[in-house]
Amino acid sequence: MNPTVKKVEYAVRGPIVTRAMELEKELSEGVKKPFSEVIKANIGDAHAMGQQPITFFRQVLALCSYPQLLNDSTFPEDAKSRARRFLQSCGGNSIGAYSNSQGIEYVRQNVARYIKQRDGGVPCDPDDIYLTTGASDGIVTILKLLVCGEGATRTGVMISIPQYPLYSAALAELDAVQINYYLNEEKCWSLDIGELQRALDEARSHCNPRALCIINPGNPTGQVQSRRCIEDVIRFAAKERLFLMADEVYQDNVYADGCQFHSFKKVLFEMGPEYSNTVELASFHSTSKCYMGECGFRGGYLEVVNMDGEVKDQLTKLESVRLCSPVPGQALMDLVVNPPQPGEPSYDNFIKERTATLSALAEKAKLTERMLNTVEGIRCNPVQGAMYSFPRITIPEKAVKEAVDNGHKPDMFYCMTLLEETGICLVPGSGFGQKDGTYHFRMTILPPADKLKVLLSKLKEFHQKFTKQYA
Repeated sequence: MNPTVKKVEYAVRGPIVTRAMELEKELSEGVKKPFSEVIKANIGDAHAMGQQPITFFRQVLALCSYPQLLNDSTFPEDAKSRARRFLQSCGGNSIGAYSNSQGIEYVRQNVARYIKQRDGGVPCDPDDIYLTTGASDGIVTILKLLVCGEGATRTGVMISIPQYPLYSAALAELDAVQINYYLNEEKCWSLDIGELQRALDEARSHCNPRALCIINPGNPTGQVQSRRCIEDVIRFAAKERLFLMADEVYQDNVYADGCQFHSFKKVLFEMGPEYSNTVELASFHSTSKCYMGECGFRGGYLEVVNMDGEVKDQLTKLESVRLCSPVPGQALMDLVVNPPQPGEPSYDNFIKERTATLSALAEKAKLTERMLNTVEGIRCNPVQGAMYSFPRITIPEKAVKEAVDNGHKPDMFYCMTLLEETGICLVPGSGFGQKDGTYHFRMTILPPADKLKVLLSKLKEFHQKFTKQYA
């Protein structure tokens, strides 16, 4: 079989999650455990964790899926109007028809308007928009476009450590060279240009660095980059002739005072023609995160900036091989970028639901940081944005030795023991990358507040017990 497939690892759905599913089955069969349920805090699957969908979005999707409901008086008129407009843009007026490979033009026009409004008037061309199967599909497609060469000329791609394992998995499958640059945990996981330069200079001896990936707000680390940092990154990319990839799927998830989301495209254009006419950029968004949490619909988009026309033709060809992204996901993306407007029947309820979801996430971000930092041996940076905390944990030397002797990474041993004793499913930091000698875990802040408090309390009890056992 393909040897690169064997190198692929994806910790978010790795052995911990496999064991969690086995435990759920055992519980359902009546097997006695020290816990009554498995709490999966390993993945940012909002609705599975209890987050409620936005009513207007589901109404329009229902109408698109079953148009006979357009005659039902229980649906608001703005939802019906939106469904009709979308269906008119579909082949045969059906959401079950293939779309254009780049995505339905009507939706791409709405995405372009959304980006222009978000970025304070910076122009956006619908022809630069590609509707994708979640953001992940767009990221992998761009990486496919960039990877080439052999030996010392093989493409190298710079990714942050800690990182979202999609990147390392995609690079492994493409047999590209992964170039690690480390975020500064002591400064709230900030990005340092000196560290970027170190990583780049070291990599040039064995590969051809061609791309720089940024996740903002950060996954798994929850930091929000300042405008100054983004400017520095753009200057660095311009100087080193690197293709910029901006993963911005958490752009609405900003919680900390003094933090604000700045899109890479907006900053790029505000820096003037020296950069806005030359730096190549692909940015990504999704329906899976923010206040929507609609992971299962697999909706997303990518926008390309300053991509050569012939290269863009090849990107379009790559997209056409897959025929199109899921049309229901395209419909949902259309609603995300063009939600109910003031004066429309659904506007007030939409704002109420959106605000409640984001406010709850902000409260849970603060709760998680506060409670984790009461535990001796756990240190958690502020969760400025996104949906996760990534605290550092102290693992006793005796536990480290036992883990290593049994062929396990210490934080994997910690998280597996936690799962077996409490039913809490977290992802070890080694699955995301971390500095040698440090240990972490990623935990989502998505569970309902009451369940989150129980989870954090159990985690505190476990850590104290684990530390004492291996002292």
